[in-house]
Amino acid sequence: MRNRCEKFRGSRTHGRGKKAGRGAGKRGGRGQAGLHKHKYITTVKYHPDYFGRHGMRRDPSLYLRPNTINVGDLMERADAFVASGEAALKDGVYTINLQKIGIDKLLGTGRVSAKIVVLVDEATEKATSKIEAAGGEVRIIDDDDDTE
Repeated sequence: MRNRCEKFRGSRTHGRGKKAGRGAGKRGGRGQAGLHKHKYITTVKYHPDYFGRHGMRRDPSLYLRPNTINVGDLMERADAFVASGEAALKDGVYTINLQKIGIDKLLGTGRVSAKIVVLVDEATEKATSKIEAAGGEVRIIDDDDDTE
């Protein structure tokens, strides 16, 4: 008895037609092939959100990213600020106006080892408590206020 393969010897397509015997021909390609072409109805019926962009994103230029500094970094750079004239040192107390330096927010990581008076737009509770524990002060600057 002959098997199926022997039966089709000499036949060009082995009974499959022109494309069915080549690769993924009968199913129209492998995977997601043809979803914008010959399988478009499948896309419309079963995967309507497969193509295109979804949701909204703001332009990156519109994101508000405040310039920040930690209290530990502020302590390390305090002498450099005084040397460059961006801060003042009087009777062992540093007075630093972070708004003039271009820093918007004071964060609380690090240690405070000297008295500091900081003028800033915004400060975290941790930063404020560390500076006050060292005998310093944090003054929040309002936009209307011209305090130096």
